[in-house]
Amino acid sequence: MEPAQRLAAGARLAGDPNAPSGTGAKQNAARPMKKRILTILPLFTACTPTPDNTEPPTIRQTARIASAEITEASGLAQSTRRLDRLWIVNDGGSPPVLHAIATNGETEGSVTLDPGTNVDWEAMASFELDGKSWLLVADTGDNEAVRDISTIYVVEEPPLTENEHAVLPPAWTFSFRWPDGPRDCEAVAVDIANDRILLLSKRAVPAVLYELPLRPASDEVITAARLGTVDSLPQPTADDLERAAPERNWHWQPTAMDIARDGSAAVILTYRAVYHFERSNDEPWMDALRKPATVVDLGSIREAEAVVFVDDGRSLLFTVEAPRAPLYRVQAIR
Repeated sequence: MEPAQRLAAGARLAGDPNAPSGTGAKQNAARPMKKRILTILPLFTACTPTPDNTEPPTIRQTARIASAEITEASGLAQSTRRLDRLWIVNDGGSPPVLHAIATNGETEGSVTLDPGTNVDWEAMASFELDGKSWLLVADTGDNEAVRDISTIYVVEEPPLTENEHAVLPPAWTFSFRWPDGPRDCEAVAVDIANDRILLLSKRAVPAVLYELPLRPASDEVITAARLGTVDSLPQPTADDLERAAPERNWHWQPTAMDIARDGSAAVILTYRAVYHFERSNDEPWMDALRKPATVVDLGSIREAEAVVFVDDGRSLLFTVEAPRAPLYRVQAIR
C-alpha cells in the first residue's frame, strides 16, 4: 500500500449481533456488498457506528520504516523521553538490538543488549519508574510450544544522539514459566500502576491473560499467574480452525497489546482488527478486557504484529512483519 492510499476502518462493538462477521480477509473480500463499497470509495467502512455515534476511527499509512535492518518487526514502544521517537525490535533469531526510529520512519540509532539473546523476541513496552525511562523486551515467542523458560529484559532508555549505536547491559532480567505449560505469547504490556506485566497468550482459544511482577524479588525462575480468559475477542469457528493452516489465516490470534499511559484504556491487535478497551477508574484489567471493545477492522492489511498508543492515548500506531514495513496510524480511537 502506497502512502497516498487510505484505508478507513469502521468501528463496531465486539459481540454486537449486528456487526459484520467472517473468518478472514479472503472471505471479507468475497462479500458482494463490500465489493460494491470498494468499487465506489477508496476506503472500507464497517456498517456499525461507534458507541457514542461519533465519526469512526480511520487507518492511514503515515510512514515507512527506513532501516534495512528492521526486517521482521515484532514489538513497538513509544519513547518516554521523546514522544517523536519509537523503539522497535525484530523477531526471533535476529541480533539482540532495540532500534530507535522517528515517527516518520527514519533511523535514529540503536541499543544492543549485552548480555542478551533474541531467542524469540515478540513484544516491547516502555514505562517510567523512579524518575527514569525504561524499555521492556519480552522474549516470549514459542511457535512450537516447546520452551520451558521465557525471559523478560528491562533496560534504561538512553538519550541517544542521532544515529548513535549504544551497547548496554539490561538493568534487570528474569526468567519465568507458564503455570499451564509452554505458551506462545506476542501481546505484552506494562501495568505500571500495579508494578506488573500483563501477557496475553496467542494460540489458546480463547486467549488467556497472565501476569508477572515487573521486578521480581529474587533471581529465581518464577511462575506467571493465570488471570482468566479474554473471551470478548471473537473466537474461531470449527471451520476457521480447519482452514487456518491451508489458507495461512489465523485472524483471531492476538499479536500485540499496549496500555495507555494514564491506565484508562488498553488495545489488543490481532491479524484481523484492533480492539480498544476503555477502563473505568481502577477497574481490574481482567474486567476491562471482558467488556465490549471498539473494533477497527484492518481490511486488506496483513501480518499486523505491533501496536502502541500515541497522542496521549488518542491514537495508535501499528506496523506489520515485513522489510521496510509501513507505519499505520489509527486516528481518533477515543
